[in-house]
Amino acid sequence: MIKTSRRATLGLALGAMAQPALAQSGIELVVHYPMPAFFKDVMEKVATEFMEANPGIRVRYPAPSPNYEDGVQTVLRQAVAGGLPDVSFQGLNRLRALTERRLPVDLSPWLARDGGADARGWSAPVRGLGHFGGIQAGLAFAASNPVVYYNLNLVRRAGGDPDKLPTSWDDLLALSGRIAALGEGTSGMHFRWGGDDWMFSALLYGYGGRMLTEDEKDVAFGGPEGLAAIRLVDRMVKEGSMQPLTVDAALQSFYAGKLGIFAGTTAYIASMLRSIGPSVELRTAKMPVINAARGRLPTGGNAAVMLTRDTARQEAAWKFIAFATGPRGQTIMTQGTGYVPSNTIAPTEERYLGGFYRENPLFRPAMEQLPISQPWYAFPGTNGVRVTEAIVNNLARVVEQRATPEVALADMAQDVKRLLPR
Repeated sequence: MIKTSRRATLGLALGAMAQPALAQSGIELVVHYPMPAFFKDVMEKVATEFMEANPGIRVRYPAPSPNYEDGVQTVLRQAVAGGLPDVSFQGLNRLRALTERRLPVDLSPWLARDGGADARGWSAPVRGLGHFGGIQAGLAFAASNPVVYYNLNLVRRAGGDPDKLPTSWDDLLALSGRIAALGEGTSGMHFRWGGDDWMFSALLYGYGGRMLTEDEKDVAFGGPEGLAAIRLVDRMVKEGSMQPLTVDAALQSFYAGKLGIFAGTTAYIASMLRSIGPSVELRTAKMPVINAARGRLPTGGNAAVMLTRDTARQEAAWKFIAFATGPRGQTIMTQGTGYVPSNTIAPTEERYLGGFYRENPLFRPAMEQLPISQPWYAFPGTNGVRVTEAIVNNLARVVEQRATPEVALADMAQDVKRLLPR
């Protein structure tokens, strides 16, 4: 950790001296990012505006990774075979895996510049999302929490009140069941359980639970909170008539006006607005509160990580990271996705997002849930991706009604414990 910090400090000093040469000769930064369905347009606009402001630096994006799991695996392979990008946007729950292999450059020296991190909008909670192993491994770019999307046309047809949407899971499941009963190929709800462990953690945290024990030597989700969470998934199927659809299939159904309720990341807002048909009147709402005192929600999203060890390129890489995570970059990102800004200046100043939230109520529920949000859990060791797969595979057994919640949770706990560091 000390060596990493010294390298970063040295890169800061030498990079500053190299600035005139940088402007004359030009540097091409290679920047990797995941999930193009969310970020392609955003990243292109960020690069365009950044290059206009920094004519000595060119940004090149290699092929993006389809998801966070593939993104971290790509970087880990490149660390062995060569060809690491200068900057990589990595899932918040994958930063730990990179830090344990000493790949990220500590961003602390750069954050201390120009009046300090707080003055530039990178608050302590934001910095905490990317702080692992004693270093600032990354700086949050996109942050999210789960919200619920409603098709108000189907809500009305099922006897629901668009101005009094459910605030409890009991009421949401009842409404979903009534929507499914409308027939004509209509489905009630989809809870985005597939792909990763994030939405399962939303239910687990909602009951006040945690993934692992404090010493991280055993699973903690195998207890009553985890059982309550997975039983709720089972109720979604039985009471809410949730079908075992993939995320993409559920989204297409929602766009077409055939799905009444979709629970997932707030990042879908912009793509939903672009994709919904005329039979969908869209409304967003906060996730139902499970335990008012102990309940929390996971913070999803990704962070910019500096990987280059070249001192001149580090200065250019920091300029890009600072722009992307600064107020203008965060304005582009929020308006183009639905993620919550990770810079405190962006939502407070009129020239950025101050007026945007007043005029766009669909984006508000996620902001309102920030006080009960906590970091997305990062599993220790080298098997983080396999741990995620074990959780998702056992959730699938419940959604497909191939296992009871009790059996699936016991198997999930056993599978994950086997994959933890010994």
